[in-house]
Amino acid sequence: MQKFRQSWASRAIQARDQFGQTKAVLFEKIQEALASVLPITLIVLVLCLTIAPLAPDTLLAFLMGAVLLILGMGLFTLGADTAMTPIGERVGAAMTKSRKLGVVVAVGFLIGVIITVSEPDLQVLANQVPGVPNAVLVMAVAVGVGAFLVIAMLRILFKIPLNALLVGFYIVVFALAAMIPPDFLAIAFDSGGVTTGPMTVPFIMALGVGVASIRSDKDAAQDSFGLVALCSIGPILAVMILSLIYPSAGVYTAPHLPQAADSRAIADLFLVELPEYAWEMAICLAPIAAFFAIFQIISLRLNRKKVLKIVIGILYTYLGLVLFLTGVNVGFLPAGSYLGQEIAELSYQWILIPIGMLMGWFIVQAEPAVHVLNKQVEEITSGAIAGKALSTSLSIGVAVSIGLAMVRVLTGISIFWLLIPGYLGAIVMSFFSPKIFTAIAFDSGGVASGPMTATFLLPFAQGACSALGGNVVIDAFGVVAMVAMTPLLTIQMLGLLYKWKLKRGKAEEEKMLPASTAGEEEIIDL
Repeated sequence: MQKFRQSWASRAIQARDQFGQTKAVLFEKIQEALASVLPITLIVLVLCLTIAPLAPDTLLAFLMGAVLLILGMGLFTLGADTAMTPIGERVGAAMTKSRKLGVVVAVGFLIGVIITVSEPDLQVLANQVPGVPNAVLVMAVAVGVGAFLVIAMLRILFKIPLNALLVGFYIVVFALAAMIPPDFLAIAFDSGGVTTGPMTVPFIMALGVGVASIRSDKDAAQDSFGLVALCSIGPILAVMILSLIYPSAGVYTAPHLPQAADSRAIADLFLVELPEYAWEMAICLAPIAAFFAIFQIISLRLNRKKVLKIVIGILYTYLGLVLFLTGVNVGFLPAGSYLGQEIAELSYQWILIPIGMLMGWFIVQAEPAVHVLNKQVEEITSGAIAGKALSTSLSIGVAVSIGLAMVRVLTGISIFWLLIPGYLGAIVMSFFSPKIFTAIAFDSGGVASGPMTATFLLPFAQGACSALGGNVVIDAFGVVAMVAMTPLLTIQMLGLLYKWKLKRGKAEEEKMLPASTAGEEEIIDL
């Protein structure tokens, strides 16, 4: 009896400690989500009080949506860290240890499909694309990610250079882009941007680490990067092929503005929509749970404690997704569209450009993933490239990209004239920039095009374009694509700077050596 009491007390203490740790991590994740959402919320409040007033019920719905967004993102990222990343690492290591190419191909494709279906940014984009059923667009994008995830894993196993694959596939992308209907051009590139979101990126990055872990050569760690870069190409090609089935997108319909008599009626609007998104997310996450259960029985065989932790992580992910999508679709997205419309109807429409650039600057500065990337680059370069320099360059790049997106809304210039020079410059730099910087650059599109891009900036551009009488499908879509393209340039530029600093440092060291020592070294080299 005494042993039973001691065992029970020990378990109670462990459970209490575990609960305390989870609560601390959740609080940290909510703080990160608050840092991402707060800048946009403050900018909207300033605009509402000055040049673009919102109706009280619309503003209240926006604020309630922002609260749900913060809670949802906090729970979702906690679930992704607790469940998705461990699953990705273990599955990647297990399937490559089998040494069976068929297993790697089949499991990799299946993982890519099921993880993409539950990507929140993709769900938000699919709801905004007119003329194509949501399920069709989501599945096309998921198949594209699955196919290119297989290619990315084979690249790691067979040590294929990343820049060679990028050059080949982007030639195919732009050749196909010249032949598809213009309605789908911007949507296709946006699809590539939203798939590198908070669900897909941690899982795929962890999968790359797991696959690279079976290699013992010195380049294995560097080759673990690049999976996200290739996986973002798959959706672009998939949507372009889909455009052959749907020759033109449908007519854009502005989101319905929330209207209610009082605050309780506003709350009812969210409560009415909550069950619908709860059911949708249950369908999206069920394949992931089923896949983990089957893999656990066949190969993983984790102990009960680890399995329980992953199951709880999946529940956190589910609850976070439900709150996130409810807040976005009921409160956040309609307010963004209406705000863009109000500003575009002003006599000084040019103000869209600086406002968009301001939003882009603060969105990137507040993204938690940017801080992770900063730390990663500092470690790789041993402090030669400061994290602050990376963060500033990303913010400048994204601000410029949002400004150019607003120029497109005002002028109707084709996105072709912006994407082709951008990607061409990025691919050319990939042959001169250090290999690790190229991989990180092409992976970091998901860092810049975070949740706020698809949930607020895209609706903002759509509302402005609609007010100006432009073609929303052609002129407003493409915001996510522009934001995702920026890191390809800025981070590789930092790579070139790092390379130059290394050469300069080496040259200065050689100058400081005594003449006799330098002569001895030359003789030794000869």
